[in-house]
Amino acid sequence: MKDAGKVFGKFALWLIMMGMGSQVASLEPHVPYTPIFRISISDWTGQHLSAHIMGAVLKKAGYQVQYVEIDYLKQIKELTLGNLDFVTEIWATTGKESLDEGLSTGKIESFSDTGLMSIEEWWYPLYMKEKCPKLPNWRALNDCAELFATPDTAPLGRYLGGPVSWGGYDEERIEALGLKYKIEHAENDAQLYQELDVAYKAHQPILLWVYAPYWIPDEYAGEWVEFPRYQPECYTNPSWGINPEKTHDCGKPRGPIWRVVAKHVSVQHPKAYKIFRAFRLNNYEMSRMVKQIDVHHEKLDDVVAVWMQKNTRRWQAWLN
Repeated sequence: MKDAGKVFGKFALWLIMMGMGSQVASLEPHVPYTPIFRISISDWTGQHLSAHIMGAVLKKAGYQVQYVEIDYLKQIKELTLGNLDFVTEIWATTGKESLDEGLSTGKIESFSDTGLMSIEEWWYPLYMKEKCPKLPNWRALNDCAELFATPDTAPLGRYLGGPVSWGGYDEERIEALGLKYKIEHAENDAQLYQELDVAYKAHQPILLWVYAPYWIPDEYAGEWVEFPRYQPECYTNPSWGINPEKTHDCGKPRGPIWRVVAKHVSVQHPKAYKIFRAFRLNNYEMSRMVKQIDVHHEKLDDVVAVWMQKNTRRWQAWLN
């Protein structure tokens, strides 16, 4: 009986201590769960800007943000797999097929009213028309192929394309239109600018991928090549267009730059979804900010901070 009393006493003491522990635990402050939103970034300055501005606004709303580096055309797939939450830029010029495929899963949602409109096409400095006067008509390219040739491509002309990860079907376009050109892909948008700048200052021939919104079309006098106008059938139906046996016998599409969000965000985090839905930039401010970074070598974080300061009323409206 004496031993039983000891056991009972220890048990009673344990119950008291557990009760005190529960009281202590109940006094601890409740810390709400804060999601970490994953925003993709790819290999051009503009998307870094749109992603970081969006991230800065989400942080003002009390959320955490993680930036995920990923190839441009892989963004939508990762979004549907649940590995991303937000994609700030999918261009109509190069990303429509991957976007349509992602939308078909029902796991993502896109918005076209971003304020950004895209052009991506072959481009040349205006001084090249003196030597190749039938430009911008695409048929003039073959007449002037040797003019655009380099020792590595001759007798074929050289076309400096965007990074492979950007897509764009330039190889297919060359084959379908019978263009006497060889593509050399740039590693990033900085290489496109650097090669153009060197050639432009020396009035040397160059033919390259140029896009907007970007500051280059405003800084350098030039023109986009006028290919047969894009229609959706051009990419899918060989009988469409001037080459009855090949697809992609046309230029690239033009249109909006979409924002894309995972569907779970609208259900689980409606405030963050509303902010992303309201997010807007325009071509002018995007081009100006990209130039600040690419040409004037300002830091991305500094450019974003200045934008946030100058546009306080604008992004605060997105929070309400």
